[in-house]
Amino acid sequence: MNSPNDVNSLEVSRLAYAYPDGTQALFGVDLTIGRGERVALLGPNGAGKTTLVMHLNGILTAGHGTVTVGGTPVRKDTLKEVRRRVGLVFQDPDDQLFMPTVRDDVAFGPANMGLTGEELERAVKGALDRVGMLEAIDRPPHHLSFGQRRRVAVATVLAMEPEILVLDEPSSNLDPAARRELAEILRSLDVTVLMVTHDLPYALELCERSLILSGGVIAADGPTRELLADTELLAAHRLELPYGFAVPAPAEPA
Repeated sequence: MNSPNDVNSLEVSRLAYAYPDGTQALFGVDLTIGRGERVALLGPNGAGKTTLVMHLNGILTAGHGTVTVGGTPVRKDTLKEVRRRVGLVFQDPDDQLFMPTVRDDVAFGPANMGLTGEELERAVKGALDRVGMLEAIDRPPHHLSFGQRRRVAVATVLAMEPEILVLDEPSSNLDPAARRELAEILRSLDVTVLMVTHDLPYALELCERSLILSGGVIAADGPTRELLADTELLAAHRLELPYGFAVPAPAEPA
């Protein structure tokens, strides 16, 4: 019998989906993410990235195919457990922070799961400590900088102890210092990460593996460095590195 650590964080098989107006967004997506991996999901606008992410926690349910999170299939009868296991961090933290204080925001999810008293306080403080925002616990979120609010948004899902952390454009609108601070935090987390991003250097910095979703299918899956060094592949899927950015060569073995 497999131990829990043998179970993949995410398995998507033959996932297809058409919106009610008939627009086909996914045409048969297959992907597996192992426990503890950090993977970037790349692709042009309209590729189906958002549609795929909305299947991971049951906002959308598969027209065809299956999605399994930490061994739990995503179905209507498993949504409560799945939404605990999949921590979505939105592109705009203000979509996620709506309570009077940082403490209240981070406590919202665990409290809804039934945590109370000292157990709830430990979950809140532990999550804020992991993102370096414990000192802001009693501050109103709207008094924080954009970068600080994004870190608190990450804490709101870490407090639920998710199986997989899904980040939508985590580096967008961050100044260079906040971008670096968030990268350091994400590297330190002992949780599976799926990062949806157009920021190819950030993907290279944080994720050893990348997927390119294009036209509703996985068009490429491999080491981030190799994918980003393939200029023809990037051009074919409307992906571009910043002007002047060169993908570093692999380090020579010692």
